[in-house]
Amino acid sequence: MNETGTSIYPYATHLNLRYSQTELVDVPALVAACKDRWYNQTLCKVNDSVVRLGVMQGEYHWHKHEADDEFFFVLEGTFFVDLEDRSIELKPWQGFTVPKGVVHRTRASERAVILMVENAGIIPTGN
Repeated sequence: MNETGTSIYPYATHLNLRYSQTELVDVPALVAACKDRWYNQTLCKVNDSVVRLGVMQGEYHWHKHEADDEFFFVLEGTFFVDLEDRSIELKPWQGFTVPKGVVHRTRASERAVILMVENAGIIPTGN
């Protein structure tokens, strides 16, 4: 939080499970309804992991996850994963795993739609 009491991370992050295990996951409907520049919605849980939808434009802050790997898979647009020593450019149908403990940030200069797979207990803003 900053001095005005608002979040320092202006991201629309929804950690609730949007779909149950036997429910159809409708990604196009969620993407069409999205008005946020940085939107993250947990879609469903698979064993001890979750699948999340991201609709993103702009930059996320630098962070790391001490105990959790994080997988990104691009559906639409171009998405970047910046590491301390290089940047990974992901196009549609490409994915990349950031290992636990690695400092990174994500960004998209134009709107991108991605899926993320990560431990259900992960803190999206990092630790």
